[in-house]
Amino acid sequence: MDRQNLVHMANQIGIFFEAMPDREEALLGIADHLHKFWEPRMRQALLDYMDAEKETELRPIVVSAIRAHRSHMLTRQ
Repeated sequence: MDRQNLVHMANQIGIFFEAMPDREEALLGIADHLHKFWEPRMRQALLDYMDAEKETELRPIVVSAIRAHRSHMLTRQ
């Protein structure tokens, strides 16, 4: 799966969770969704993209969720 598609899907998840009033719950929700529904290769590709790019097209809430819960995203299902 190409990076642009991963970024688009991650941003769509971020848009959904942005509506939550509790930001910490939203960040955990994003990371949990990525962990539960994305296969490990997809999660790793997204993390690699974040690590390689100084400027990303990811929404700020997605970046915050990944930074806050990176270790959770790396665990196997």
